[in-house]
Amino acid sequence: MSDRPQKITPLLEEKLKKVRILLLDVDGVLTDGGIYLGSDAQEFKRFDVQDGLGIRMVRLGEIKVGLITGRQSESVSIRAQELGIDAYRQGVTDKLAAYRQIRDASNCADEAVCYVGDDLSDLAVMGKAGVSIAVKNARWDVKQRADYITDSTGGYGAVREVTDLILKVQGRWETVMASL
Repeated sequence: MSDRPQKITPLLEEKLKKVRILLLDVDGVLTDGGIYLGSDAQEFKRFDVQDGLGIRMVRLGEIKVGLITGRQSESVSIRAQELGIDAYRQGVTDKLAAYRQIRDASNCADEAVCYVGDDLSDLAVMGKAGVSIAVKNARWDVKQRADYITDSTGGYGAVREVTDLILKVQGRWETVMASL
């Protein structure tokens, strides 16, 4: 794989080859982390279209995608439905329990899960997932736990970076590209 970033170690590459489900935190990972509130208390979130295409691509590559977030937001439900997200949990106070539910429903072992997070509430899940990834703008403690830190920030292509990486390491990139 000649176009992979230099920081991909052989150990990380072996871990990424086992991934069958990609789980994402939402705020700060799939979005820029900002919460936009209108005068009527309506909430808005910004999603990156390249991240969205990456999610569609990784799903074409037969990788399931799930979301786990501590907030409850209609915009997350809408985006998850638009992208065909396989499973999502909102308003979660125990992300590890939500992780286990999604993992078990997908019939996957921990080694087959890649989790992307940015803040302290993601640490428990990152400790269980076979591959743990922190976005560039993640808290220091989260970066210390990560197998990989993205070059892109959350909400600005970090998820796309991860999906491309998984597809390329698993040798699925060309097949997915041919189906777009």
